[in-house]
Amino acid sequence: MKKIFQQLMIAVSATVILASCSKEEDREIFLGGKSPVLSASVSGTIPLGFATENNAAVKFSWTNPDYDFASGVSSQDVNYTLEIDVAGQSFNGANKKAVSISKELSVSYTQKEFNIILSDLQLKLNSPAAVEVRITASLGASATKLTSNVMKFNVTPFAPPPKVPVPTAGTLWIIGDAVASSWNNPLPSPFDATQKFTKVSETLYELVATFVGGGAYKLIQENGVWGTQYHMVDGNANGGTFEKKDADPAFVGPTSGKYKISVDFQTGKFTVTKQ
Repeated sequence: MKKIFQQLMIAVSATVILASCSKEEDREIFLGGKSPVLSASVSGTIPLGFATENNAAVKFSWTNPDYDFASGVSSQDVNYTLEIDVAGQSFNGANKKAVSISKELSVSYTQKEFNIILSDLQLKLNSPAAVEVRITASLGASATKLTSNVMKFNVTPFAPPPKVPVPTAGTLWIIGDAVASSWNNPLPSPFDATQKFTKVSETLYELVATFVGGGAYKLIQENGVWGTQYHMVDGNANGGTFEKKDADPAFVGPTSGKYKISVDFQTGKFTVTKQ
């Protein structure tokens, strides 16, 4: 019995030693890698435009960092992050954009796609700006992070098309029993002037008007024409969404008093604020 016990102990000890050796052999020692080299299909300026939004904007490519371990060059999938920021921010800007890319060594964008990415930087629309781009690579651990060269580009982000078609002639009126004119269309004098919106920008119209409590209203872009009107889709007397359509429901009028109506065609939203 004693001999059998000794043989079992020897077998267990051998197993532990073999397992220990296996763990030592499997342990990967990170030796380093090469910083990826970033390149682009364009230089200087990345083209952007609403009329050409489906055309190619830019293709970014980079080299493999060739991560090296004691056991040899790594075959693991590398994680890449494309970073875009306003020039001069050293990629520490509050609105820096980071796009995660798995395994691939390039990424392509249409002008529409890259314009959407730039929107996160909160750049001024239709105004030239300078941005910087770089790529970082890693295998998940911070010790393996490698950063590429930095590329600088000029861009002019464009505004996406308005959610609701803007008034063709640049004119807009309020009409309905929520205001003094009631539903008379065309609007007689003086309502054709007092109930006409001010065009603040291509997509924003505003009006300060006196409301009669308990009524409703619609917005017309051609005095005397119902066919091109705007009506509420969802919301209440304080605001909501709207669309261009000759249909109900009408906008809900607020309680009696003076209010400022802001109609934003870019977002398809309206607000009504007590004055």
